[in-house]
Amino acid sequence: MVSAQRRDIVEKPLTSVMEDYLEAIFDLDKEKRVVRVKDIAKRMNVKMPTVSSMLKSLNTRGLVNYEKYEYVELTKDGMGVGQEMRRRHGILLKFLTEILKIDHSTADEEACKMEHTLSASTLGNLTDFMAFIQVCPRTGEDWLQFFDDYRLHGKRPESCKTRCETFSSELKNQAAPVKNS
Repeated sequence: MVSAQRRDIVEKPLTSVMEDYLEAIFDLDKEKRVVRVKDIAKRMNVKMPTVSSMLKSLNTRGLVNYEKYEYVELTKDGMGVGQEMRRRHGILLKFLTEILKIDHSTADEEACKMEHTLSASTLGNLTDFMAFIQVCPRTGEDWLQFFDDYRLHGKRPESCKTRCETFSSELKNQAAPVKNS
């Protein structure tokens, strides 16, 4: 039976630092055969005793399997959190670098801050918007209004093509010289 004190610890929300550790362990696990405390310390730019302390907390929460002087393994729950943090970071990094054209180093730092604060709903909307601007031509002042249609009905190339043709036709009409009678 789980003690009341342990249950209270487990039920507290994760801090952004805990999420960063789980993301780092997730990444290291993908890069190396085994994850060691020194690898995490190097990745997080902290001292090994700091890592050991955090691993004890994460172990208590059931997010890692950790024994002193042993390798670190994510549990199924820890893997889920680490993977979600990596996904969020990737989406935000891509938005910042590819859409807003922010340099990679700055964007990486900003994405790390943002990944902990955006709700799942907001992140989902941002992801949808990124997909939308990659498949639907940026045409006309009402282009963003079509984003709602895209979110409701998904990717419909024929709809985007029609909007593009309509916009092109409007541009041609505006550019055509007006004949005086």
